[in-house]
Amino acid sequence: MADRRTGQEMLVNNSSLGVVLMSAGAVATVAGALMYVLPGPGLPVLMLGLALMVGGAAVRITGGR
Repeated sequence: MADRRTGQEMLVNNSSLGVVLMSAGAVATVAGALMYVLPGPGLPVLMLGLALMVGGAAVRITGGR
């Protein structure tokens, strides 16, 4: 799909990038929560998952404009 204004090819639109980031963040958050309860390095994975979800939400919200 080509962008008519610039002639450059768009690979991924911002809305779907936000959904992908939020989905990966949700999976990482659940995995981190499980590892936090069970023995394992849960807190860094939990924080990474939350950061991905927040970043994905920001991309999705600001990408629609």
